[in-house]
Amino acid sequence: MIPLLVSILAAAQAAPATAPPKQTATQIAAAAPAKAWGAIKPEDLLLIDFADGQRSVIWLAPEFAPVHVANIRTIARSGWWGDATVYRVQDNYVTQWGDATEKKPPAAGITMRPPAEYEWAWGAHGSIVANPYSDAYASRTGFSTSGWPLAGDGKRQWLPHCYGMVGVARDLAPDTGTGGDLYTVIGHAPRHLDRNIAVVGRVIDGMGALSALPRGTGGGLGLYEDPKMRVPIKRIVIAADLPAAEQLAYQYLRPGTPAFAATLEARANRGLPFFTVPAGTADLCNLMGPVRKVVPTG
Repeated sequence: MIPLLVSILAAAQAAPATAPPKQTATQIAAAAPAKAWGAIKPEDLLLIDFADGQRSVIWLAPEFAPVHVANIRTIARSGWWGDATVYRVQDNYVTQWGDATEKKPPAAGITMRPPAEYEWAWGAHGSIVANPYSDAYASRTGFSTSGWPLAGDGKRQWLPHCYGMVGVARDLAPDTGTGGDLYTVIGHAPRHLDRNIAVVGRVIDGMGALSALPRGTGGGLGLYEDPKMRVPIKRIVIAADLPAAEQLAYQYLRPGTPAFAATLEARANRGLPFFTVPAGTADLCNLMGPVRKVVPTG
């Protein structure tokens, strides 16, 4: 161990003092041309407004879970989440919200037993931009041209349980959940959940409002045993339904563009001045595509 440490330090000291630092993925994305970015539809943005004024923004994935996402839109528009709370925060796992009592009648107009929208035929959603790095849970990985990370085996594909991804809470199979109770990953990616639960989106803004909450202790699942600990939600709405003055917009860096490829390289091989030993690889969940909020001008 000591000789290895010495060699690493020696390599760092031998590096030219004038060597320019390698661009970070953030810097690459910031410099990407406008044509490298794609717009996220307001219909696909789910906003969670908390009673304390914080907001989380979820990018929905209707192409991968159409029935569940349709339910989520119906639930949001019905006002069913008007008394929803965050009632489970399990350390290094998930934050979950919805009806803590599990007694509330379901929202009208939803599909009560959605299909198991857990996996699809490889390429079912168009061309796939290959991920150049290996993955521990899937033999083939990549990115849809619509911006989503994909795991698969060349025959099937699925959305992975990466940090910030949003899934539908359910009971034991064959139950698939309606979408009334949702969760987001707040810890090390629990990829063992892949293909067992419907993944319906990704938190793209305001993650701190969900990840920085006190941890629960109930049932070994992070449930808030004291109802007073539950975090009240003011409203959950679809961005497309907001008044014109409240409209907001987000964009994703398009997979397949030179800028996107450069961000993958930057994350797998981080450079000087801090990193002296590039990793040469990256987990799929460390390669989530950049997303940015568009600030109106004028």
